[in-house]
Amino acid sequence: MNQEATRIQHTPTDRAFTVLLSPTRRGARLARLLTTAHLGAWGLPSESAAHIVAELAANATVHGRVKGRDFQLGLTVRGNTLRIEVTDTRGDSVPPGPGSVKPPGDDAGTGRGLLIVEALADHWGITPGPVPRKTVWAEIGLVR
Repeated sequence: MNQEATRIQHTPTDRAFTVLLSPTRRGARLARLLTTAHLGAWGLPSESAAHIVAELAANATVHGRVKGRDFQLGLTVRGNTLRIEVTDTRGDSVPPGPGSVKPPGDDAGTGRGLLIVEALADHWGITPGPVPRKTVWAEIGLVR
């Protein structure tokens, strides 16, 4: 019994937060602010996560937008891993996956978002469905 109690005390607490946001610049900004606020309240670093959320939410508002449908932000902490998920309703508009993102030309004003995600995340990817959705996710290892 004491051995079980000791094991439970040392198990990291899992945390989760999910919210639906409008697919607008304001919704993308709110996603970043909510990420910073929740991770701060959980006592976790937020800088890299805020950058990742900003890029994924911006992509959801530009490339994943469907009139009248929100995008979803999800933050999950399991053990020492933060998982960020941004789900939109344009499953037919899939970005290039990990390792296949190409830098834009020097004069391009956009197109660097997934390069930022790739640089900051330990792992990231795209999960299709359920129709008509897709989820772009990223994971960051947490140091406690």
